[in-house]
Amino acid sequence: MERSISPFVLKDLHKKIVLISGPRQVGKTTLAKGLMKEYDYLNFDNSEHRLALSEKSWDRKKPLVIFDELHKMPDWKTFLKGIFDVEGLPPALLVTGSAKLEAFKKLGDSLAGRFFSYRLHPIDVKEASVHMEPRDALSRLLAVGGFPEPFLENEPDFHARWKKTHIDVILRQDLLDLSAIQDILSVETLIEMLRGRVGSPISYANLAQDLKKDPKTVKSYLDLLESLYVIFPVRPWHSNVARSILKEPKYYFFDTGIVRGDEGKKLENAVACSLKKQLHFLEDTRGASTELCYLRTKTGKELDFAVSQDGELTHAFEVKLSDSSRSPSFSSFEMALSKARKIQLVMQCDREKTYPDGLEIRAAADYLANIDLGI
Repeated sequence: MERSISPFVLKDLHKKIVLISGPRQVGKTTLAKGLMKEYDYLNFDNSEHRLALSEKSWDRKKPLVIFDELHKMPDWKTFLKGIFDVEGLPPALLVTGSAKLEAFKKLGDSLAGRFFSYRLHPIDVKEASVHMEPRDALSRLLAVGGFPEPFLENEPDFHARWKKTHIDVILRQDLLDLSAIQDILSVETLIEMLRGRVGSPISYANLAQDLKKDPKTVKSYLDLLESLYVIFPVRPWHSNVARSILKEPKYYFFDTGIVRGDEGKKLENAVACSLKKQLHFLEDTRGASTELCYLRTKTGKELDFAVSQDGELTHAFEVKLSDSSRSPSFSSFEMALSKARKIQLVMQCDREKTYPDGLEIRAAADYLANIDLGI
């Protein structure tokens, strides 16, 4: 299954160093090795490969050199900067990593002007619909998530075993690589708590009380899980960014299959993943400035998601399992959404329709299969 960013990565490899980050086991190495028929591959976790990296002894006759998990190397940015400045391209240089590569800003010199970066997400309905019907793709995402191995296997028992190993490796290897946190059990408990609270505003104080930790400590745990691509926040929209950050966020999982709750919660998580993926795509390929948020009034009325581009709201979404009647939530935000496209996504949609004010009722699977948030 070709990933949506592949042709863009291939094009940029002739101009810059390309960095690909994303969740562990999301398919970064598979994508990298599939770009060209010939390549040299060095993984910093392999002792022989570490020696080759220290000697800079890869095969320069190959058109592509892949550095995997290079961010674990001390001063890796200085290392890359030196190669690019002295040797240039070719061979093309591709760097992949499980944790957010930008989380290591304190290491090495700046690579400004020398790289383009991409974020690889799990499979979504849009990618999967090339090979299968959108409704089948969405149903599979809700059952086993979008990570390639469980998605292609399509067996709930396999996914249950896979996700346990997946989380264990993140907590006991990646988390320790990224921080000095020793209380892994508390982080593991936090993940379990979040699994059942998808789509609900999260209070740091309440989580801290449940975990018997300081709110700042809980916030640091959440930031680390975000850096490791386990979760991502969706904050309430406010034209003043600083005020938005201070409000209660909602958290969603990159692995929709990990969500605990009814099908509605899983559907909301799947939509959040699709929207986040498309916005990252716009940022990484077009340099757009975007934000995924939700709308909430002081009286507690909400819309599930809104998209802003360059500070303006461009799309608003309400997600429903089977209710194709117009959601009253949209009317609470008429002023804010005057220029935005308003879409109600319904999984079991008997009939698509539009209203005079532009509100659209769309079948969730078909919409997600053709999603395009570009202006």
